[in-house]
Amino acid sequence: MKLSLFVSYDVNYQNTSSTDFTNLSQEIVDAFDQIVFMGAKNASRSISGLASQGAFSADSLKAVFGSGYAGKRNAVLFSAIEHHMDYLLFLDDDEYPMAVTNERDTCLWSGQRVFLSHLKEIANADFTNGYHCGYISPIPQIMFNEQLCEEKFRMFIKAISNDIITWESIRDLMRTGGVTYASTETLSQEKAEDVPWENKCRFISGANLCINLKKPSRTLPFYNPPGARGEDTFLSTMLQDRRVVKVPCYTFHDGFSYYQYILDGALPIHLKQITAESPKIITRFVNACIGWVRYKPLLVYITQPEEYAERMQFIRSALGESIPALVNYFQDDRFLDIPKEFEKYNKNVKRHHSQYVLTQSTWEKIVCFLI
Repeated sequence: MKLSLFVSYDVNYQNTSSTDFTNLSQEIVDAFDQIVFMGAKNASRSISGLASQGAFSADSLKAVFGSGYAGKRNAVLFSAIEHHMDYLLFLDDDEYPMAVTNERDTCLWSGQRVFLSHLKEIANADFTNGYHCGYISPIPQIMFNEQLCEEKFRMFIKAISNDIITWESIRDLMRTGGVTYASTETLSQEKAEDVPWENKCRFISGANLCINLKKPSRTLPFYNPPGARGEDTFLSTMLQDRRVVKVPCYTFHDGFSYYQYILDGALPIHLKQITAESPKIITRFVNACIGWVRYKPLLVYITQPEEYAERMQFIRSALGESIPALVNYFQDDRFLDIPKEFEKYNKNVKRHHSQYVLTQSTWEKIVCFLI
């Protein structure tokens, strides 16, 4: 067995330099057969080889490898196939191979065999996907009052909701201070389970995700509308005839970079609550809501085309009623951008759907070129 490491990075995201990602310890370097770094320059060099063949237009390559999370994931996927990998395991830089449960108001931690859990199942599947615990949602704990009542916040969540963000899940999350704890039942589960096809979607997450590359023609691209998130959700809508298996292993998602020393043994017995008092948390919440509302029109257009107009009217009405309360509660006018972004992406939904289709057809050609 040989392991390779593929690192996709963006120095513009948090004003970093390339050496922050490429300067690895010798111990890490020795652990891998090869290491491939993909910043803006070296990733584009590889992809420019496709453009030089003359079979791909600039627009079609931009649809697959453009800016955003989908383009970066596709670049990794492309490189892994190009380097003849059998399997590709996606892990984000803010998650750790750990699970945390809450027993008697104390955190209990357990190491997770993430790599082996996927390897055990991926040979007989197209995709395997694990679980996440920790800080999965950026939605802070809300203390309802006369400025923002529970009904208005419920209305807002229903407007922006998707497979993961539902009112029921958010209400439960706020009761635990914004922390998602691992399920002891899942941790003790021995068998993996097939992910069902429901509502024109076979839902996966973009990390703790393994892709079988032994038959590259069965791989599919990620996609997100420009400036939006949802690259894993849109891949989910392409998986009708693919086998997707849920494996019983967790990663701990540290979305606020609270616990960077977990792997050094610094295991807290209590996890910080996500409150609305921190400007950093409010900023993350606003940005996440804008990212969600930007991809909501296209998701509905794909999964509920016959109800599209009705659903858009509901979202418009719900945002119109709830946004003023959010602005008042957080004392932050940035929430006013949410309905504006919704209208913009609703207006452009047909163009984004054309890009979604173009991404898939271009990826099919790219795979044929690679093999």
